[in-house]
Amino acid sequence: MIGVFRAAWIIARKDLVVEARSRELAYTTLFFALSCVLVFSFALVHGAESPGADRATDAAFHSQLAAGILWVSIAFSGTLALGRTFERERQSETLRALLLAPVEHAAVYLGKLVTLLVLMFGVDLVVLPVVGFLFDAPLGAAPGLLLGVIAAGTLGFAAVGTLFAAMLVRAHSRDVLLPILLYPIAIPVILAGVRGTAAIFAAEPDLGSAFLWFSMLVFFDLVFVTLALWTFGPAMGE
Repeated sequence: MIGVFRAAWIIARKDLVVEARSRELAYTTLFFALSCVLVFSFALVHGAESPGADRATDAAFHSQLAAGILWVSIAFSGTLALGRTFERERQSETLRALLLAPVEHAAVYLGKLVTLLVLMFGVDLVVLPVVGFLFDAPLGAAPGLLLGVIAAGTLGFAAVGTLFAAMLVRAHSRDVLLPILLYPIAIPVILAGVRGTAAIFAAEPDLGSAFLWFSMLVFFDLVFVTLALWTFGPAMGE
């Protein structure tokens, strides 16, 4: 098991070093996430303004809207990053050599997952304050729980996404097939993330409900990571 983690870290470190030098994917993903937040916020918030609406109802709507926009940006930018997860290996035709290396296939999956998580967590940390500023969301109400919900949701999305990205690496229509296959499976994670975040963003934060959704996200993470580790080897060996 120690050898698997060591090999996974070597793979992740290689990808992170390459990305740190080019920063191509980091800049593209971050720009796309911020564009999603700005477009949706200005379109929906200004379009939904209703001076005669009840203040409590309006506050509840804005908290749910902020949470929804945050997770839409996370999902869309994550999908963009997933499409490039195995791109360098595919272009240089080194994926087969990576799979034939004397390491467990689980190490390849974990290494790619760690790389994707580092990228997505970085995007999350930039997008979250922007959403808080645009919607006046109470980011300081329960910062630890909020970060836990976002981290757990990001992990669940990335765990199943990395598996599908690997399975579709040889497909000609992988950019089209990836979201078609990924989103139906990742819907429970996204919905739980939205509900947990909205509970924290509420005018009167419902921390009990947020913790319940966080626990559900942790359960999804355990299931998705376990299934991905179990199926990655056979899927890549076909």
